[in-house]
Amino acid sequence: MVAARQRQRRWGVLMLLAAYVGYLGLGAAVLQALERPAEVQAAQHLLREHWELLANNTCLQGPALQRLIEGIIQAYKSGVTLQGNTTSLGRWDYSGSFFFSISAITTIGYGNLSPSTAVGRIFCIVFAIFGIPLNLVLLNEIGHLMLLGVQHCARRLEEVFHWQTKASFLMKTCALVTGLLLFLLLPPLLFSDKEGWSYEEGLYYSFITLSTIGFGDYVIGMNPDRIYPRWYKNVISLWILFGMAWLALVIKFCINILESSSDFCQCNKKNMEMAEDLMDGNKNSMTGLQNVEICSDKDTKMKGQVESHSYRAPMEAL
Repeated sequence: MVAARQRQRRWGVLMLLAAYVGYLGLGAAVLQALERPAEVQAAQHLLREHWELLANNTCLQGPALQRLIEGIIQAYKSGVTLQGNTTSLGRWDYSGSFFFSISAITTIGYGNLSPSTAVGRIFCIVFAIFGIPLNLVLLNEIGHLMLLGVQHCARRLEEVFHWQTKASFLMKTCALVTGLLLFLLLPPLLFSDKEGWSYEEGLYYSFITLSTIGFGDYVIGMNPDRIYPRWYKNVISLWILFGMAWLALVIKFCINILESSSDFCQCNKKNMEMAEDLMDGNKNSMTGLQNVEICSDKDTKMKGQVESHSYRAPMEAL
């Protein structure tokens, strides 16, 4: 019986791995079809501009122009940009450094800014070693407070209106809608005003940031042509902190649904195998009935856990 369970678990892992690789392959194919033409077009445009510049300005030499372009790119990576005859600084002032610290310990890691000195890189390593666990603990506690708030409101609704299942469903829906508004749907309006992004770009940045993917193609407070208020990056830092905790709860809830669905499918498969064995007379009926009962009890316990919000570690989803 134990060997059969281990074999079944191995097959389950192989199927999950196949689904995982297939999902990645599908994403790669779609992204290649969508983004590759734009990449080719941008490369052709860059080459065309490069040769037109050299053709219209015969005093320019190709190697010298190449060195200038590389210097501009390296300066931009360091946070320095040209503004007329001057350069703009500000990425490593206190507010910029504070925002970089947030992106480091939350593991967002935009990649648009990084320490350039050896001492700064070593400090970043030490800072992240202690900061990442601290961040996980804090997000875990914030997630628990959010969950307790939802459960408390659900109990109050049950007491006042004598609702049983409706109160739980209503509070879950309210928590989901409130989180969507505060952390995904409304922030793009602020980004549109302060950064000049479109709503779609702001929504994209919101999800990429809160999910800690952090591509770095969109980062707030980095446009040298704009003046940002002092409170801007501080408010965004709080938004990141609470938004990550909320999104972790949502992701964990989705994981619970997938796991419960997987267990349900496994139990149904076991029941069918037991029924076939009973029909063939390979096992006695008491053993088959007992195993079916165990499987049913497992489904009941799993369902009870999901309905009672038995959630312990929201940051496990990250």
